[in-house]
Amino acid sequence: MTSTPTDPANADFLALEEIHAAALRALPAEVAGYLESGAGTEQTLRANREAFIRWVIRPRPMSGVTAPDTSTQVLGIPLSLPVLTAPFGGDGLFAPDGHLAVARANAACGTASIVPEVGTFSYAEVAAAAPAAARIGQLHPYESFDSVAKRIRAAGYTALCVTVDCPVMGFRVRSRMSRFRPDPVVWSGNVVHDGTPNITETYGNRIVQSWTWDRLAEAATRQDLPWIAKGILTSEAAEQAIGAGASAILVSNHGGRQVDPAAASLDVLPGIAETVAGRVPVLLDSGVRTGADVFLALAFGADAVVIGRLAAYGLAAAGEHGVRRTIELLTEELRTLMILAGTPDIPSVAPATVARRAPL
Repeated sequence: MTSTPTDPANADFLALEEIHAAALRALPAEVAGYLESGAGTEQTLRANREAFIRWVIRPRPMSGVTAPDTSTQVLGIPLSLPVLTAPFGGDGLFAPDGHLAVARANAACGTASIVPEVGTFSYAEVAAAAPAAARIGQLHPYESFDSVAKRIRAAGYTALCVTVDCPVMGFRVRSRMSRFRPDPVVWSGNVVHDGTPNITETYGNRIVQSWTWDRLAEAATRQDLPWIAKGILTSEAAEQAIGAGASAILVSNHGGRQVDPAAASLDVLPGIAETVAGRVPVLLDSGVRTGADVFLALAFGADAVVIGRLAAYGLAAAGEHGVRRTIELLTEELRTLMILAGTPDIPSVAPATVARRAPL
Protein backbone atom coordinates (compact mmCIF):
# COMPACT_ATOMS: atom_id res chain seq x y z
CA MET A 1 0.00 0.00 0.00
CA THR A 2 1.28 3.47 -0.85
CA SER A 3 1.68 5.65 2.22
CA THR A 4 0.04 9.05 2.40
CA PRO A 5 0.70 12.19 4.48
CA THR A 6 -2.32 11.31 6.61
CA ASP A 7 -1.10 7.82 7.53
CA PRO A 8 0.03 8.06 11.18
CA ALA A 9 2.32 5.05 10.79
CA ASN A 10 4.38 6.99 8.27
CA ALA A 11 3.99 10.51 9.67
CA ASP A 12 7.27 10.80 11.55
CA PHE A 13 7.22 14.59 11.57
CA LEU A 14 10.38 16.25 12.82
CA ALA A 15 9.35 19.90 12.36
CA LEU A 16 6.11 21.88 12.47
CA GLU A 17 6.75 23.00 8.89
CA GLU A 18 6.45 19.37 7.79
CA ILE A 19 3.08 19.10 9.48
CA HIS A 20 1.85 22.27 7.79
CA ALA A 21 3.00 21.05 4.38
CA ALA A 22 1.42 17.63 4.93
CA ALA A 23 -1.87 19.26 5.94
CA LEU A 24 -2.03 21.37 2.80
CA ARG A 25 -1.29 18.30 0.65
CA ALA A 26 -4.00 16.30 2.38
CA LEU A 27 -6.79 18.87 2.28
CA PRO A 28 -8.98 19.73 -0.71
CA ALA A 29 -8.05 23.16 -2.06
CA GLU A 30 -11.29 24.77 -0.88
CA VAL A 31 -10.83 23.46 2.68
CA ALA A 32 -7.19 24.56 2.78
CA GLY A 33 -8.26 27.98 1.55
CA TYR A 34 -10.88 28.22 4.28
CA LEU A 35 -8.35 27.24 6.94
CA GLU A 36 -5.70 29.70 5.77
CA SER A 37 -7.99 32.67 5.15
CA GLY A 38 -8.89 35.71 7.23
CA ALA A 39 -11.29 38.63 7.16
CA GLY A 40 -11.18 41.60 4.81
CA THR A 41 -7.91 42.04 2.95
CA GLU A 42 -6.23 39.86 5.60
CA GLN A 43 -4.12 42.65 7.09
CA THR A 44 -4.79 41.27 10.58
CA LEU A 45 -3.81 37.78 9.47
CA ARG A 46 -0.43 39.09 8.27
CA ALA A 47 0.01 41.39 11.27
CA ASN A 48 -0.27 38.45 13.65
CA ARG A 49 2.86 36.88 12.18
CA GLU A 50 4.72 40.16 11.70
CA ALA A 51 4.27 40.98 15.38
CA PHE A 52 6.27 37.91 16.41
CA ILE A 53 8.98 38.57 13.84
CA ARG A 54 9.75 41.99 15.35
CA TRP A 55 11.20 40.40 18.52
CA VAL A 56 14.21 38.24 19.42
CA ILE A 57 15.06 35.99 22.34
CA ARG A 58 18.16 37.01 24.29
CA PRO A 59 20.57 34.10 24.78
CA ARG A 60 22.09 33.60 28.21
CA PRO A 61 25.22 31.48 27.85
CA MET A 62 26.58 29.38 30.70
CA SER A 63 23.38 29.69 32.71
CA GLY A 64 23.52 26.16 34.07
CA VAL A 65 19.94 25.45 32.96
CA THR A 66 19.75 21.93 31.53
CA ALA A 67 16.27 20.61 32.31
CA PRO A 68 13.73 23.44 32.24
CA ASP A 69 10.28 22.84 33.66
CA THR A 70 7.60 23.64 31.06
CA SER A 71 4.68 22.80 33.33
CA THR A 72 2.15 25.33 34.59
CA GLN A 73 -1.55 25.56 35.44
CA VAL A 74 -4.48 27.66 34.27
CA LEU A 75 -7.75 27.86 36.22
CA GLY A 76 -6.57 24.95 38.30
CA ILE A 77 -5.93 22.81 35.21
CA PRO A 78 -2.40 21.33 35.28
CA LEU A 79 -0.58 21.64 31.95
CA SER A 80 2.66 19.95 30.96
CA LEU A 81 3.14 22.82 28.52
CA PRO A 82 1.58 26.31 28.57
CA VAL A 83 -0.55 25.43 25.53
CA LEU A 84 -4.23 24.68 25.00
CA THR A 85 -5.92 23.81 21.72
CA ALA A 86 -8.44 26.31 20.38
CA PRO A 87 -12.16 25.77 19.80
CA PHE A 88 -11.93 25.83 16.01
CA GLY A 89 -15.22 24.85 14.45
CA GLY A 90 -15.91 22.64 11.47
CA ASP A 91 -13.30 20.15 12.66
CA GLY A 92 -14.77 17.37 10.53
CA LEU A 93 -13.44 19.25 7.52
CA PHE A 94 -9.89 18.43 8.61
CA ALA A 95 -10.23 14.82 9.79
CA PRO A 96 -13.19 12.47 10.28
CA ASP A 97 -12.76 12.31 14.06
CA GLY A 98 -12.09 16.03 14.50
CA HIS A 99 -12.06 17.21 18.10
CA LEU A 100 -12.29 13.62 19.34
CA ALA A 101 -8.72 13.21 18.05
CA VAL A 102 -7.69 16.61 19.42
CA ALA A 103 -8.94 15.68 22.90
CA ARG A 104 -7.12 12.35 22.82
CA ALA A 105 -3.90 14.09 21.76
CA ASN A 106 -4.22 16.61 24.59
CA ALA A 107 -4.83 13.79 27.05
CA ALA A 108 -1.68 12.01 25.88
CA CYS A 109 0.41 15.19 26.12
CA GLY A 110 -0.93 16.52 29.41
CA THR A 111 -2.44 19.62 27.83
CA ALA A 112 -6.07 20.73 27.49
CA SER A 113 -8.77 21.22 24.86
CA ILE A 114 -11.15 24.11 24.43
CA VAL A 115 -14.05 22.34 22.71
CA PRO A 116 -16.22 24.35 20.28
CA GLU A 117 -19.94 24.92 20.27
CA VAL A 118 -19.93 24.71 16.46
CA GLY A 119 -17.89 21.53 16.19
CA THR A 120 -18.65 18.27 14.41
CA PHE A 121 -19.08 16.39 17.69
CA SER A 122 -21.05 17.19 20.83
CA TYR A 123 -19.45 18.21 24.11
CA ALA A 124 -20.44 14.81 25.52
CA GLU A 125 -18.89 12.91 22.61
CA VAL A 126 -15.59 14.74 23.02
CA ALA A 127 -15.64 14.09 26.76
CA ALA A 128 -16.22 10.39 26.15
CA ALA A 129 -13.30 10.25 23.71
CA ALA A 130 -10.83 11.29 26.42
CA PRO A 131 -12.54 10.87 29.81
CA ALA A 132 -9.51 11.81 31.91
CA ALA A 133 -8.58 14.90 29.88
CA ALA A 134 -9.08 18.45 31.08
CA ARG A 135 -11.64 20.23 28.93
CA ILE A 136 -13.13 23.71 28.59
CA GLY A 137 -16.40 24.20 26.74
CA GLN A 138 -16.63 27.13 24.34
CA LEU A 139 -19.95 28.83 23.66
CA HIS A 140 -21.36 32.07 22.30
CA PRO A 141 -23.45 34.68 24.12
CA TYR A 142 -26.57 33.77 22.18
CA GLU A 143 -30.11 33.09 23.33
CA SER A 144 -29.15 29.44 23.84
CA PHE A 145 -26.45 30.33 26.40
CA ASP A 146 -28.10 28.74 29.44
CA SER A 147 -29.08 25.51 27.73
CA VAL A 148 -25.67 25.12 26.09
CA ALA A 149 -23.83 25.84 29.35
CA LYS A 150 -26.02 23.24 31.06
CA ARG A 151 -24.89 20.63 28.53
CA ILE A 152 -21.25 21.63 29.09
CA ARG A 153 -21.64 21.15 32.86
CA ALA A 154 -23.43 17.85 32.39
CA ALA A 155 -20.53 16.59 30.26
CA GLY A 156 -18.11 17.25 33.13
CA TYR A 157 -16.19 20.22 31.76
CA THR A 158 -13.91 22.28 34.00
CA ALA A 159 -14.71 25.79 32.71
CA LEU A 160 -16.46 27.81 30.03
CA CYS A 161 -14.86 29.86 27.26
CA VAL A 162 -17.19 32.60 26.05
CA THR A 163 -16.41 34.05 22.62
CA VAL A 164 -17.20 37.75 22.98
CA ASP A 165 -15.92 39.03 19.61
CA CYS A 166 -18.33 37.25 17.27
CA PRO A 167 -21.80 38.85 17.44
CA VAL A 168 -21.73 38.52 13.67
CA MET A 169 -19.38 36.69 11.33
CA GLY A 170 -16.44 38.76 10.11
CA PHE A 171 -16.46 39.92 6.47
CA ARG A 172 -14.32 37.09 5.10
CA VAL A 173 -13.58 38.07 1.53
CA ARG A 174 -11.52 35.06 0.47
CA SER A 175 -14.16 32.64 1.73
CA ARG A 176 -16.90 34.61 -0.01
CA MET A 177 -15.03 34.57 -3.30
CA SER A 178 -14.39 30.83 -3.09
CA ARG A 179 -18.15 30.11 -2.67
CA PHE A 180 -17.13 27.41 -0.21
CA ARG A 181 -20.23 25.92 1.41
CA PRO A 182 -19.40 22.86 3.51
CA ASP A 183 -21.99 20.39 4.70
CA PRO A 184 -23.65 21.93 7.81
CA VAL A 185 -23.06 18.66 9.66
CA VAL A 186 -19.47 19.75 10.36
CA TRP A 187 -20.82 22.57 12.56
CA SER A 188 -23.75 20.73 14.09
CA GLY A 189 -22.42 18.45 16.83
CA ASN A 190 -24.12 20.48 19.54
CA VAL A 191 -27.37 21.22 17.72
CA VAL A 192 -30.29 19.86 19.72
CA HIS A 193 -34.01 20.31 19.33
CA ASP A 194 -34.76 22.04 22.61
CA GLY A 195 -36.20 25.26 21.32
CA THR A 196 -32.89 27.11 21.07
CA PRO A 197 -31.70 28.77 17.88
CA ASN A 198 -30.03 26.58 15.29
CA ILE A 199 -26.34 27.31 15.84
CA THR A 200 -25.49 26.56 12.20
CA GLU A 201 -27.82 29.35 11.13
CA THR A 202 -26.46 31.66 13.82
CA TYR A 203 -22.85 30.93 12.93
CA GLY A 204 -23.72 31.27 9.27
CA ASN A 205 -24.32 35.00 9.80
CA ARG A 206 -28.11 34.86 9.56
CA ILE A 207 -28.64 36.07 13.12
CA VAL A 208 -26.94 39.08 14.66
CA GLN A 209 -26.67 38.91 18.44
CA SER A 210 -26.41 42.00 20.64
CA TRP A 211 -25.36 41.22 24.19
CA THR A 212 -23.81 43.56 26.73
CA TRP A 213 -21.30 42.87 29.49
CA ASP A 214 -24.08 43.22 32.05
CA ARG A 215 -26.18 40.57 30.33
CA LEU A 216 -23.19 38.25 30.02
CA ALA A 217 -22.32 38.77 33.70
CA GLU A 218 -25.85 37.77 34.69
CA ALA A 219 -25.87 34.71 32.43
CA ALA A 220 -22.38 33.53 33.40
CA THR A 221 -23.10 33.88 37.12
CA ARG A 222 -25.90 31.32 36.78
CA GLN A 223 -23.51 28.66 35.48
CA ASP A 224 -21.35 28.16 38.58
CA LEU A 225 -18.25 27.56 36.44
CA PRO A 226 -15.20 29.77 35.89
CA TRP A 227 -15.21 31.35 32.46
CA ILE A 228 -12.71 32.77 29.99
CA ALA A 229 -13.52 35.87 27.95
CA LYS A 230 -12.20 35.07 24.46
CA GLY A 231 -11.66 37.88 21.97
CA ILE A 232 -10.12 40.71 24.03
CA LEU A 233 -7.91 43.25 22.24
CA THR A 234 -8.00 46.31 24.50
CA SER A 235 -7.32 47.09 28.14
CA GLU A 236 -10.80 48.60 28.35
CA ALA A 237 -12.40 45.32 27.25
CA ALA A 238 -10.20 43.38 29.67
CA GLU A 239 -11.44 45.53 32.56
CA GLN A 240 -15.03 45.08 31.43
CA ALA A 241 -14.59 41.32 31.21
CA ILE A 242 -13.12 41.13 34.71
CA GLY A 243 -15.91 43.36 35.95
CA ALA A 244 -18.40 40.92 34.44
CA GLY A 245 -16.80 38.10 36.39
CA ALA A 246 -14.40 36.56 33.88
CA SER A 247 -11.91 34.18 35.49
CA ALA A 248 -9.40 34.58 32.64
CA ILE A 249 -8.76 36.79 29.60
CA LEU A 250 -7.97 35.40 26.16
CA VAL A 251 -6.23 38.05 24.08
CA SER A 252 -7.33 37.17 20.57
CA ASN A 253 -8.32 38.66 17.23
CA HIS A 254 -9.97 35.38 16.20
CA GLY A 255 -6.97 34.41 14.11
CA GLY A 256 -7.50 37.44 11.90
CA ARG A 257 -10.99 36.25 10.96
CA GLN A 258 -13.18 38.96 12.52
CA VAL A 259 -12.09 42.64 12.44
CA ASP A 260 -9.77 43.65 9.62
CA PRO A 261 -7.66 45.66 10.08
CA ALA A 262 -7.20 44.97 13.79
CA ALA A 263 -4.27 44.94 16.16
CA ALA A 264 -2.08 41.85 16.32
CA SER A 265 -2.70 39.94 19.53
CA LEU A 266 0.97 40.00 20.53
CA ASP A 267 1.17 43.78 20.07
CA VAL A 268 -1.60 44.46 22.59
CA LEU A 269 -0.68 41.68 25.01
CA PRO A 270 1.80 43.66 27.18
CA GLY A 271 -0.67 46.49 27.80
CA ILE A 272 -3.49 44.11 28.63
CA ALA A 273 -1.27 42.06 30.94
CA GLU A 274 -0.25 45.25 32.73
CA THR A 275 -3.90 46.25 33.13
CA VAL A 276 -4.91 42.82 34.41
CA ALA A 277 -1.97 42.89 36.83
CA GLY A 278 -2.24 39.26 37.82
CA ARG A 279 -5.87 39.40 38.91
CA VAL A 280 -6.76 36.61 36.47
CA PRO A 281 -4.73 34.51 34.02
CA VAL A 282 -4.06 36.00 30.60
CA LEU A 283 -3.98 33.73 27.56
CA LEU A 284 -3.09 34.56 23.95
CA ASP A 285 -4.03 33.21 20.56
CA SER A 286 -3.68 34.32 16.92
CA GLY A 287 -0.45 33.95 14.99
CA VAL A 288 1.29 31.34 17.15
CA ARG A 289 3.20 28.97 14.89
CA THR A 290 6.36 27.90 16.79
CA GLY A 291 7.82 27.22 20.20
CA ALA A 292 9.62 30.55 19.86
CA ASP A 293 6.23 32.24 19.55
CA VAL A 294 5.12 30.54 22.76
CA PHE A 295 8.27 31.85 24.48
CA LEU A 296 7.64 35.42 23.25
CA ALA A 297 4.01 35.34 24.38
CA LEU A 298 5.05 34.17 27.85
CA ALA A 299 7.70 36.90 28.02
CA PHE A 300 5.08 39.54 27.29
CA GLY A 301 2.71 38.43 30.01
CA ALA A 302 0.72 35.45 28.77
CA ASP A 303 0.21 32.59 31.19
CA ALA A 304 -0.40 30.23 28.28
CA VAL A 305 -1.16 30.26 24.56
CA VAL A 306 -4.01 28.75 22.59
CA ILE A 307 -3.30 27.15 19.20
CA GLY A 308 -5.95 26.98 16.48
CA ARG A 309 -4.48 26.65 13.01
CA LEU A 310 -1.49 24.71 14.35
CA ALA A 311 -3.83 22.12 15.86
CA ALA A 312 -5.91 22.03 12.68
CA TYR A 313 -2.75 21.45 10.61
CA GLY A 314 -1.84 18.53 12.84
CA LEU A 315 -5.35 17.13 12.58
CA ALA A 316 -5.37 17.38 8.79
CA ALA A 317 -1.87 15.96 8.44
CA ALA A 318 -2.28 12.85 10.59
CA GLY A 319 -5.29 12.98 12.88
CA GLU A 320 -4.61 12.38 16.55
CA HIS A 321 -0.97 11.57 15.81
CA GLY A 322 -0.54 14.86 13.97
CA VAL A 323 -1.97 16.92 16.83
CA ARG A 324 0.16 15.00 19.31
CA ARG A 325 3.30 15.58 17.24
CA THR A 326 2.42 19.28 17.02
CA ILE A 327 2.30 19.55 20.80
CA GLU A 328 5.45 17.45 21.20
CA LEU A 329 7.39 19.61 18.76
CA LEU A 330 6.22 22.80 20.48
CA THR A 331 7.41 21.32 23.76
CA GLU A 332 10.78 20.35 22.33
CA GLU A 333 11.39 23.76 20.79
CA LEU A 334 10.25 25.67 23.87
CA ARG A 335 12.42 23.52 26.14
CA THR A 336 15.44 24.08 23.84
CA LEU A 337 14.93 27.85 23.86
CA MET A 338 14.48 27.91 27.64
CA ILE A 339 17.88 26.23 28.01
CA LEU A 340 19.51 28.66 25.60
CA ALA A 341 17.87 31.66 27.30
CA GLY A 342 18.71 30.41 30.80
CA THR A 343 15.10 30.20 31.98
CA PRO A 344 14.57 27.22 34.31
CA ASP A 345 10.76 27.44 34.47
CA ILE A 346 7.78 29.24 32.97
CA PRO A 347 7.69 32.14 35.49
CA SER A 348 11.30 32.99 34.58
CA VAL A 349 10.32 33.68 30.95
CA ALA A 350 10.05 37.43 31.56
CA PRO A 351 10.31 40.65 29.53
CA ALA A 352 14.07 40.84 30.12
CA THR A 353 14.51 37.61 28.13
CA VAL A 354 13.46 39.25 24.85
CA ALA A 355 14.36 42.37 22.88
CA ARG A 356 13.17 44.21 19.80
CA ARG A 357 14.88 43.12 16.61
CA ALA A 358 17.39 45.65 15.33
CA PRO A 359 16.36 47.26 12.02
CA LEU A 360 18.14 46.00 8.92
